[in-house]
Amino acid sequence: MSAATSPSERRVSARIGAISESATLAVDAKAKALKAAGRPVIGFGAGEPDFPTPGYIVDAAVEACRNPKYHRYTPAGGLPELKAAIAEKTLRDSGYQVDVSQILVTNGGKQAIYEAFAAILDPGDEVIVPAPYWTTYPESIRLAGGVPVEVVADETTGYQVSVEQLEAARTERTKVVLFVSPSNPTGAVYSEADAKAIGEWAVEHGLWVLTDEIYEHLVYGTAKFTSLPALVPALREKCIVVNGVAKTYAMTGWRVGWLIGPKDVVKAATNLQSHATSNVSNVAQIAALAAVSGNLDAVAEMRTAFDRRRQTIVRMLNEIDGVLCPEPEGAFYAYPSVKALLGKEIRGKRPATSVELAALILDEAEVAVVPGEAFGTPGYLRLSYALGDEDLVEGVSRLQKLLGEAKD
Repeated sequence: MSAATSPSERRVSARIGAISESATLAVDAKAKALKAAGRPVIGFGAGEPDFPTPGYIVDAAVEACRNPKYHRYTPAGGLPELKAAIAEKTLRDSGYQVDVSQILVTNGGKQAIYEAFAAILDPGDEVIVPAPYWTTYPESIRLAGGVPVEVVADETTGYQVSVEQLEAARTERTKVVLFVSPSNPTGAVYSEADAKAIGEWAVEHGLWVLTDEIYEHLVYGTAKFTSLPALVPALREKCIVVNGVAKTYAMTGWRVGWLIGPKDVVKAATNLQSHATSNVSNVAQIAALAAVSGNLDAVAEMRTAFDRRRQTIVRMLNEIDGVLCPEPEGAFYAYPSVKALLGKEIRGKRPATSVELAALILDEAEVAVVPGEAFGTPGYLRLSYALGDEDLVEGVSRLQKLLGEAKD
């Protein structure tokens, strides 16, 4: 559309028209469509556990369906009993004590992220976004009127940014720094010392921190999850925590997340939600209540499987000439560099970008991966290992065969 198009002629607003489609969901949708058409596609695109939601959570939802109490509107900010359980769970898992007035239950983590940014950003405010980043972060920032400022880390630092890099990106317009550990898309997990240094730097400069803790229970080996506001108490009045049940409890489709922050910010975000969506589905909230109130046995079983798959996918990817894959310490993603393969001939084509390489892989190997461009760092691919062991081995074996044909 021409920049000269008048407002009366513009069919879609400039604000919404500028938003990009979720690349991860787009790849997943294409893979599922091809599979439905009969092609044996293996999808590494979506960050979605292949496990069913634990039975006791489903049972709680079934009972809620039968209870007329949950057939009606409930408070926009979340069921009181769920908010109380989230407060208890946060203390149990993070060592961070919060009041129910600091909690807003949202329609998944994405709504929590957008509402958090919308509540604290004014037009032109800058948010420092470490890259590689999850695709939704910069779009949520822009939609809220903010300006994402990317700080890039690569495989040489384990995809972790330093305080020095953050300081170099800080300007008089900087208001927020985004902190994600464990990370999507890289699986990077910051050490307690490095996380504390970033938190103290933010306090020193009066910055807000939005920290996404959705993968808190998915850490492996010697890595350890640390919650920034618990680690740096001075940060709490300018810290917003985003979390949810999707990844930990295999509940991606239930759409329950939450944000935790200062009371005034949470109240503002709740007001926004009261007009945007009102309350989250009551049935889903009761399912989330069962999840966060229960033990972590099912989570431990899933983590064991993810750890096994993590080791397998890293080993197999690193067996491919031209592929370099650091070992992720958290979440369920591998983020290999494929820069050495770009420009090489593979089955008559010379992909110049990771977008072109991902398209070639889908066409020739029937394997769906997400190119690094979606995460702000061209030259990489993201592969979710939250899929069955057999599919994982078969999918990476196809990659080994295809990419092994690369030649100058």
